[in-house]
Amino acid sequence: MIEFFFDCSSPWTYLAFHNIQPLAKELGDEISWRPILVGGIFNTVNPSVYAQREKPVPLKARYMKKDLEDWARSAGLAIKMPPTVFPVNSVKAMRGCIWLGNDMVPFATALFEAYWGEDKDISQDAVLAEICRKVGVDEQKFFAGISDQGIKDQLKTNTEEVVARGGFGSPTIFVGKTDMYFGNDRLPLIREALLRRRASAA
Repeated sequence: MIEFFFDCSSPWTYLAFHNIQPLAKELGDEISWRPILVGGIFNTVNPSVYAQREKPVPLKARYMKKDLEDWARSAGLAIKMPPTVFPVNSVKAMRGCIWLGNDMVPFATALFEAYWGEDKDISQDAVLAEICRKVGVDEQKFFAGISDQGIKDQLKTNTEEVVARGGFGSPTIFVGKTDMYFGNDRLPLIREALLRRRASAA
């Protein structure tokens, strides 16, 4: 089992979300999708992210933009960095993923594409309603669902859980509960970990 803790407000998470699915399918592993709020993680254990945004190192920032573009090209994805609205308030979007449960992947995919590919503000109800219609989700039920206290609590619980397990950002990926990986570029290591587990179980 692969656990994938994610917030759609991260460009590297968009890449990892896209890239890990064929990897899991190829190796016959299931993915447990765990929506979180990455801002809650930053506030709790990784506030240096905010300082880096306020006073970026120009050389590093320029390279990071190139790096993201290279990875996006490799994945066949369009990413605009930064989007017009950045960072974005993803609370409603991530609550929506939790509300959809096992059916969240098409919605999450459309969220990522709307924000990173089409530069749409996914904090806005009109954009979320448009995404719901695109993937066949009843928008009235969606907005009622994400207002449920249990959904709000689950998002908070997921965020607290990933911090308690050592996570400090999005995406945070676990193989076998304790083997943690962070970021899109760790997928080759995740592949190796999955193959090792398969070999040891044989």
